[in-house]
Amino acid sequence: MSTLKTLDRGLRALDIVSRRADGISVADLALDLEVDRAVAYRIVATLEQHGMVLRLPQDGKLVLGAAVLGLERRFEPQFRRRARPLLDQLARQAHATAFISVAQQDKCAAILVSEPEDVLIRVGYRVGSTHAISKGAAGIAILAGRPPADGEPPEVTQARTSGFSLTKGALQQGAIGVACPISGGTYEASVGVVAMEDLDVERAIDTVKACAKALSALLTGAAQVTRDTV
Repeated sequence: MSTLKTLDRGLRALDIVSRRADGISVADLALDLEVDRAVAYRIVATLEQHGMVLRLPQDGKLVLGAAVLGLERRFEPQFRRRARPLLDQLARQAHATAFISVAQQDKCAAILVSEPEDVLIRVGYRVGSTHAISKGAAGIAILAGRPPADGEPPEVTQARTSGFSLTKGALQQGAIGVACPISGGTYEASVGVVAMEDLDVERAIDTVKACAKALSALLTGAAQVTRDTV
């Protein structure tokens, strides 16, 4: 499948801007895109017209525009609807409360929860609950999905190596959590299960990994597109 070169550059530019918290100049953006500065200015002008980026008045650096927030607000409900069947299946297979959590600055927030029907004792985990991103299986899995960082906790490094995080009693005494990062570009999320001490950990790891792979496909598309240009 062929792609549109100009659109591809525009989307790459938006991604580059999103990764620079302090903003980026048009000149540096042109270098990252490997295009002439004049081409970068046209790309920026188009994104500005649609409110996707804006220039800071003090130094002219580019940052994300408010229109991106509108896309984000519409994206998450769509993602939750598509993810619900997979999360329900995970809860049934692992016999544990299943969840999807996202990064919110230094916090980890649950956006979707599914409870198993055949378990007498369940761990309460409600939508909207938050905790420090450095604690609990969900947050550690999100951190493990990021590039390695100097001074990161050893449990994050271990989770990145093994592909999953495993915690015991981190947020609730007697609770065991297993989580995996969801790969999806700049969307930082994890999926996992939590249960009391009777959790079948090996089964949970396998089912959570499979669910994370399926959810990643929802975010990135199951088929890879060849980057031919027109």
